[in-house]
Amino acid sequence: MTATSAPETYPETYYAGAYWGARRESPEDCAQRTAHFLGLLAACDPFLAHWHKPAKTRKDARQLALMPPDVLTLAELFRHGVTREPGGPALEELGFRCSFDNGGASGDCATMRINGGVYSDAVPNHCVLSVPWRGPNADRLLTVSVLLNVVRATVLSWDPDWAVAMSTAYERRFREPHSAPFALGWITYLSNRLGRVPPLPAPVHIEPVEDRGTLIVLTSQRFTAANPEHVALARRVRELMTGAGLMPPIAP
Repeated sequence: MTATSAPETYPETYYAGAYWGARRESPEDCAQRTAHFLGLLAACDPFLAHWHKPAKTRKDARQLALMPPDVLTLAELFRHGVTREPGGPALEELGFRCSFDNGGASGDCATMRINGGVYSDAVPNHCVLSVPWRGPNADRLLTVSVLLNVVRATVLSWDPDWAVAMSTAYERRFREPHSAPFALGWITYLSNRLGRVPPLPAPVHIEPVEDRGTLIVLTSQRFTAANPEHVALARRVRELMTGAGLMPPIAP
């Protein structure tokens, strides 16, 4: 009799992402926004106050600190991240890419990926921050008090159409259409450009971000895809957002 292996399981990881439509910006513009974002992140938690340029080894990375953020250094990173055809010119309509991390260990590391200055509909502009999923830093960061400030920092820095703090396990379980805003997360931000957020059931918390848009917090607990009450609440709020025309319907 052939033994069957147990289903593969994955840790429930989390990220905060911001997404926006076509917006032509220079490497210097992207650098200014990134410097502002890094400064706001440092105020969210000490773990988010240390960042390094890409390097071959962690030892090399420690010699390439990005904090305090220097706009000229960041602009050069974005300039080097322009998309090119093999052997051809820069495809500036696809924007400028930049990525870095804070040098933590596996599972206890923060990473950032940015693609800004895109003015083609082929690729979305985005800034995605992955946060630790285990250890004392995760225990501290994966709280509403910290992640709400992180999402707010993305809004104030990048002026996105949509932003989210999301469980990857929930995202894998409930696939969304490939159109923005394409998911409802533990914490979700919607720009006023997209419309007005309807009344939502308790325990959902709603608050404005200046005159830019609205933050939606599903629960003050750590949201997890393993909690059926969290999932049921997320699906109900998703239905209400669809009914208000703020999110595309989910295909059957």
